[in-house]
Amino acid sequence: MTQIIPKTENLAQLVFVVRGENVLLDADLATLYGVETGALNRAVKRNMERFPADFMLQLSQEEWEDLKCQIGISSSPGAATNVKKLGAIRSQLVTASAHGGRRAIPSAFTEQGVAMLSSVLRSQRAVEVNIAIMRTFVQLRRLMDSNRDLASKIEAMERRYDEQFSVVFDAIKQLIADDQTRKANPQRPIGFL
Repeated sequence: MTQIIPKTENLAQLVFVVRGENVLLDADLATLYGVETGALNRAVKRNMERFPADFMLQLSQEEWEDLKCQIGISSSPGAATNVKKLGAIRSQLVTASAHGGRRAIPSAFTEQGVAMLSSVLRSQRAVEVNIAIMRTFVQLRRLMDSNRDLASKIEAMERRYDEQFSVVFDAIKQLIADDQTRKANPQRPIGFL
């Protein structure tokens, strides 16, 4: 059976931001690599020296709850209403079993951690998937850089237009001040003389 390598645009949906880092969750990676989540986590545990804190994050309960809300995971038995699909790939995260789905809080892998996974899993599939994932991370980084450039251009425009509008606001303030002065000092008396 030939497995399809996911496309960058599909992989981008699996990337989450946790603690300011772009990460992929262990269950999504296991699905992409064609292995069980438990097998992936056992391989990582056997090689923990390859996964320092900046390569792999152990999510806190609060972070996991926040992600579950974003992903649409139900903890009720048998509820699998929000299923992500990547062609033939179905995320293990969003499929709840009769026992209520996953029991352990997942690990999250940064770009460097994903690169390290291919050396731990040692399969051709892992290498091919890692190439696709690395391309996704590069594309996301380019997108964020272009957003930063756009934000700085907008900020420069705001400064420029603020300067131009300050002249208008100064003129309006002068007109208001002149009007108040004129009202305070009438030139001729009002009424009959």
